[in-house]
Amino acid sequence: MTQTTTPAAPSRGPADHEVRDQIVAAATEHFSRYGYEKTTVSDLAKTIGFSKAYIYKFFESKQAIGELICANCLREIETEVSAAVAEASRPPDKLRRLFKVGTEASLRLFFQDRKLFEIAASAATERWQAVIAYEERMQQLLREVLQEGRQSGDFERKTPLDEAVLAILLVMRPYLNPLLLQHSLDSTEQAPALLASLVLRSLSP
Repeated sequence: MTQTTTPAAPSRGPADHEVRDQIVAAATEHFSRYGYEKTTVSDLAKTIGFSKAYIYKFFESKQAIGELICANCLREIETEVSAAVAEASRPPDKLRRLFKVGTEASLRLFFQDRKLFEIAASAATERWQAVIAYEERMQQLLREVLQEGRQSGDFERKTPLDEAVLAILLVMRPYLNPLLLQHSLDSTEQAPALLASLVLRSLSP
C-alpha cells in the first residue's frame, strides 16, 4: 500500500527542535489531566516552566499544539490499519481488516483517555487539517484495496470507482469519526464484521 506522510501541524521554530517535543509531551499530559478546552497556553507555560512568548516561537496557537497531538494519534491508527491490511493476501480480507482494525484502533486511542478525547472531538468538529489529511489517506487506502479487488476479479467493475469509495467511507464513518463513534459504542463488536460483509456482497461481480 502507498505510504504517505502526515503534514505537520502549524508550528514555528525548527521542526526538529527538542523543545517542540518537550512542549507537545507536556501538553499531552496536561490535556489528559485537565482537558483540552479548559487549558490555555498560559497554563501550559506555567506547567512547562517556559514563558508564553517562548511557546509561541514554536506553535502559533493552542490549536496548533492540539493538532500535532491529534495528528500523532491518527498516525498510530493509520499505521496499525495499513499493517493489518498489508498482511491480508486477498482484497476481500483486506477490506474486512480495514473495517475491523480501523474501529478497534479508534476505540483504543480515543477512549482510553476521556480528556484527550476532547482534542479528537474538537478536531472532528472544526475540521482540523490533521483530520482532513487522515481521511484522505484512509480514502486512498480504501481505493487501493478496491482497485486490487477489481484487478483480481473479486470486485465488480461497473460502479464508478469514486462512487464506490465514497459509499463505503460513508458506511465506515460512524466507526472512524470520534464524534460519531461515541454514539455507536454498543455496536462496535458486531458492526465492523456485519458492515464489511454487507459491503462485500455489494461488491461481488
